[in-house]
Amino acid sequence: MAAYSSLTSPISTWPVANYISSVAYQKNHNTLNSSMFQSPIRHKKLMSRLRCSNINGYSSKTIAVSLQPEEELKTEKQQRKVAVTGMGVVTPLGHHPDVFYSNLLEGVSGISEIEGFDCSKFPTRIAGEIKSLSTDGWVSPKHAKRADKFMLYILTAGKKALADGGVTEQINEEFDKIKCGILIGSAFGGMKTYHEGIEASKISYKKVRPYTIPYATTNIGSAVLAMDLGWMGPNYSISSACATGNSCILNAAHHIIKGDADIMLCGGSDAAIIPAGLAGLVAFRALSGRNNDPTKASRPWDTDRDGMVVGEGAGVLLLEEMEHAKRRGANIYAEFLGGSFSSDAYNIVEPHPDGLGIVSCIEKALTQSGVAREDVNYINAHASSTPIGDLIEYQALMQCFGQNPELKVNSSKSMIGHLLGASGAVEAVATVMDREVLVGSKKERFEIKVALSNSFGPGGHNSSILFAPYKQI
Repeated sequence: MAAYSSLTSPISTWPVANYISSVAYQKNHNTLNSSMFQSPIRHKKLMSRLRCSNINGYSSKTIAVSLQPEEELKTEKQQRKVAVTGMGVVTPLGHHPDVFYSNLLEGVSGISEIEGFDCSKFPTRIAGEIKSLSTDGWVSPKHAKRADKFMLYILTAGKKALADGGVTEQINEEFDKIKCGILIGSAFGGMKTYHEGIEASKISYKKVRPYTIPYATTNIGSAVLAMDLGWMGPNYSISSACATGNSCILNAAHHIIKGDADIMLCGGSDAAIIPAGLAGLVAFRALSGRNNDPTKASRPWDTDRDGMVVGEGAGVLLLEEMEHAKRRGANIYAEFLGGSFSSDAYNIVEPHPDGLGIVSCIEKALTQSGVAREDVNYINAHASSTPIGDLIEYQALMQCFGQNPELKVNSSKSMIGHLLGASGAVEAVATVMDREVLVGSKKERFEIKVALSNSFGPGGHNSSILFAPYKQI
């Protein structure tokens, strides 16, 4: 992560205004002001004595139990730091991190009319659709022909992240494969594959393809990628709706911190722009209806926002134990500091109106990472252009960071749409790559101390992750 951050073009980005009420939003392009609060008081070391009952023939005795204080737990985590050493993307704005990021800086929009199927009868006919993708050299011909797009995105972005991280075939052979893992999830999985299986079964069960079930499951991308690489460490997927990408990144980092792995590929992927997917999201009443103005349809925090724009793609980070990365001479983009999860436990569709789940998620992320509030000066917000969600996230950010005049906030979704389970991972790539800030109509350089990236999902899933520029000691 370079020492600078980026907000995008004023045409396609809708930065948070200085003041936003629950009734109306200002339309200017000023930066978000926020304030700092003191970090929670650390717990003292506790000792307790417990009396064990006489169970199964064992006599009662007093034992001492040591509860580790927060400082000691934090020290243990810091003994194994996590570096970002590679990135791969498949997005509506490009399939290489540099191309993707350059388009973000230029304010290019990846949102346009859907071309993959006839959607003329749908009330929403726009999306952040990937028009073409070459998997040559990244995916075997067998999988390229049979697999669902979400799996192809995982394999392509995953191997591109390895290449970006300088992991050649020879270097991969030198890795301890038991300490190499993959955790790439999806909100929807192989939706097209599953839908085709249902349609085939209406004719005859004999028409259903043998690979329908495995190619539809959310874990198949991680599994096949591990087979291609020979990686035998932690391997699974997480599905937490639109918080999936962040969930996978944070859990992958935990595997490295705990010593389960030295290197992890992690992120998210989704490909739900199919008739059934679009119809479901229309019924969900979550989509923008700006069919005649697609490049400006996704407008986080804007007064006239009318819903999100669905997108597709994948984002994968190569996370590595810091000393492992240094020993092999890897290029370190950023340091992953930590993060947290929470649940609103409120409603399937709407976030909790008081934003408590979001606030607690951010608070825990700061505390567990040992990051002071005042050090967070850039946020890549979840902000998906929904009337309720944008407001509640804004209020939560104000509660956590209220009066910090240095804080900059943006949303990558203004240009790529909402990539569902891939959104957190793709936005993490944008966060790590940020170099310049664009506020209003002009660009300005901005030194990032700590960057926060939020992802939230239907059902009340909240996730926040933290990155910082790598400083070589």
